[in-house]
Amino acid sequence: MRVNLPKKAVEVGESGRYIVSMNTDSDFEIFLVASPGFESVLCAEAQANGFREAKPVTGGVTVKGGWPDVWRANLKLRGASSVFARIATFPVFHLAQLDKRARKLAWGQFLRKDVPFRVEASCKHSKIYHSGAVVQRVETAVVETLGAPVSPEAEICLKVRIDDDLCTISIDTSGDSLHKRGHKEAVNKAPMRETLAALFLRQCGYSGTEPVLDPMCGSGTFVIEAAEIAAGLDPGRSRQFAFEKLASFDAAAWQTLRNTGAGTKSDLRFYGCDRDAGAIEMSRANAARAGVTEATSFRQCAIGGLTAPSGPPGLVIVNPPYGTRLGDKKRLYQLYGALGQTLRARFSGWRVALVTSEMSLAAACRLPFAPPSGPVSHGGQRVTLFLTGPLP
Repeated sequence: MRVNLPKKAVEVGESGRYIVSMNTDSDFEIFLVASPGFESVLCAEAQANGFREAKPVTGGVTVKGGWPDVWRANLKLRGASSVFARIATFPVFHLAQLDKRARKLAWGQFLRKDVPFRVEASCKHSKIYHSGAVVQRVETAVVETLGAPVSPEAEICLKVRIDDDLCTISIDTSGDSLHKRGHKEAVNKAPMRETLAALFLRQCGYSGTEPVLDPMCGSGTFVIEAAEIAAGLDPGRSRQFAFEKLASFDAAAWQTLRNTGAGTKSDLRFYGCDRDAGAIEMSRANAARAGVTEATSFRQCAIGGLTAPSGPPGLVIVNPPYGTRLGDKKRLYQLYGALGQTLRARFSGWRVALVTSEMSLAAACRLPFAPPSGPVSHGGQRVTLFLTGPLP
């Protein structure tokens, strides 16, 4: 797919350095936002999906591509939280310079006159240190050169970052965070975001070719995400995106792209258990909205009553309570001990993945976990994935 839009606008600043807005029908830098600690995992997903020049950086992954790649990233990447299109980068040392350079950008290539926008800014190690003043200058530049209205509730958001006197302007092409797939309306306490569930599954080496069971499924996120991966369903298939309101949007090309991710029927089944009847009800409702009811099974069950389903072994993945989620540490250690005992006794051949905040809790399971990778951020806490090979 190719989007035929005006060529890139290039201006020369007073220092002789270039101000370059992106070429809207060629390559530019796309930034995939990742949860802290997951940059390398998201990079692997981007590479597996054919995104070019994928590189992990602090806070995410950079790739190269055009507008169709922006749309594809939003639609198909399971682990990205947002997708930013970087439209300009230039040196800036004072507000007057920012104002002048912002006015030279070809805003009409990206924004529509009839669609409201807003600006968010951050400044770090820069001679310009007042983010509020940066917001005001960029807003004014767009309003006076393009005529688009400003609104604090606008879905279109320009991200302005000034770091070490280098200004980068990006468009958040996603709008709502990409963990909002449009399926999970009911949630339990401390829910696992879909994007994090997908990245944890990828860390486990899960590719949709084995069954998955979550013995403390909550609102069913791990189970539903695994079922969608097995069926080849695009994570963004049921929602809208901010890029649909940009000047670069091509509705026909977008519809063609969406039609490529209809999915296929999988013979695998995915299982969720929870002692809370309300959680089981929520999981079933969420699975129905996601279209994976036939592939999933949810039942009310305490850890002591957990048994392995018939058929080939697969992956047990669980996000038990930890930290401030349950204050009584003695009860926590008992819970983890009971979980480990059940899995050792009844899940021979299954791999086990455990997400928790403390190594001592993982140790209480008495499972043969391999040395874990670095911690990642979940719900304001640092958590780690502990993974076993097939249990004896």
